[in-house]
Amino acid sequence: MDLSEPMFDNSTFSKNQERLMQHEVAKIFFGQVVKLASEQGWISDEHFTVDGTLIESWASLKSFVPKDQPWSGGDDPGNADVDFRGQKRSNVTHESTTDPEARLRKKAAGQEARLCFGLHALMENRHGLYVDLRVSSAVGVTESDAALEMLRRQKQARTVGADKGYHHGPFVQGCRKRRIVPHVATAKGRQIDGLDGRTTRTATYALSQKIRKRIEEGFGWMKTVGGFRKTRFKGRGRTQLCAYFVGAACNLVRMATLALGPPALAAPR
Repeated sequence: MDLSEPMFDNSTFSKNQERLMQHEVAKIFFGQVVKLASEQGWISDEHFTVDGTLIESWASLKSFVPKDQPWSGGDDPGNADVDFRGQKRSNVTHESTTDPEARLRKKAAGQEARLCFGLHALMENRHGLYVDLRVSSAVGVTESDAALEMLRRQKQARTVGADKGYHHGPFVQGCRKRRIVPHVATAKGRQIDGLDGRTTRTATYALSQKIRKRIEEGFGWMKTVGGFRKTRFKGRGRTQLCAYFVGAACNLVRMATLALGPPALAAPR
């Protein structure tokens, strides 16, 4: 679009969602942003970081009802009074009527369970740019499975940093099988074949553990500035569409800073 052209109406995007998803427009756009960064020499094709986070679903907990019981909503189907106190609810027995693909999940023990999707990210370590993003069900697809799938496309990957959530056999051994050194934070008292002192005592391991924290900064930007703490769409496909656009925007903001070059040194007095 030319800078003088009027902005298209918001409804245009909604009306064309199915076409955008069918032709993977968001994925192509994200890929072109990554390609542009690579052409500028801002992306490492050898050293990466993986992590995951939860994206709250648009569906309300009121819509999470037993699968074998039809829900009418009473006198007010649009905003019914629902009392589920004391009831045991799980993804096996219950399902959201608003978004059946959303799953009930806690971020940590003791926290409130919410209907969520999982967002998995692969970040390159040179400048902290995202090179791949995947949205999955918050239950049934592990972070390790998603990470290994994203790493499969990185043919020259040599190392990958990760937090303690990835310190288990399938991920570590999956990396070793691909000839990728797993720079994973170790959980105390847990011994995993393929990850010992020969890896954790190296300088490159320490560097990966330092750099991997940048991926959380991107998640923070996407959830606050990018408005992606809670998806505005129903279903995994539409949420993935949004993830690519928000992730591309996050990269572009970072790339704009990189394009300006290092800050000028203060003039001597």
